[in-house]
Amino acid sequence: MLAYIGLGSNLNDPKQQIKDAVIALNQTNDIKVVGLSSLYQSKPIDGSEQPDYINAMCKIDTHLTALELLYVCQNIEDKQHRVREKKWGARTIDLDVILYGVQVIASKQLVIPHPQMMNRAFVLVPLAEIEPDLKIPVLGDIQELINKINILELIKL
Repeated sequence: MLAYIGLGSNLNDPKQQIKDAVIALNQTNDIKVVGLSSLYQSKPIDGSEQPDYINAMCKIDTHLTALELLYVCQNIEDKQHRVREKKWGARTIDLDVILYGVQVIASKQLVIPHPQMMNRAFVLVPLAEIEPDLKIPVLGDIQELINKINILELIKL
């Protein structure tokens, strides 16, 4: 199954945090990283006083279920000392399961496609970089979604 993981960090050497998370994903049984976007810099979602984020998108091939993949991502976050003090707060690493094949999932633990992806340039632009013709379940063509949002503050590194 092809899946897409969004990565973000704004603490403790964010570029290295993303690199470490991608390595950890690739070293996990039943996961193979098959694509990685460029790095992008973005402002905090809530406009709060915290460092800018570094974001990327990772394409993986996996035999894990979507929920198992979520648990792997949370485990990597824990190993990289992610602290969940407040929503949209600064973090060492954030791994979000954005898409899992063409599946639509709505459970207490996981919603796929990611429920806010259509509003986030730091998700859509790196995703389009590695999958420019992607058709997202329920949401449609990725290029059309990008045309509906502000991507001006997103900086490709």
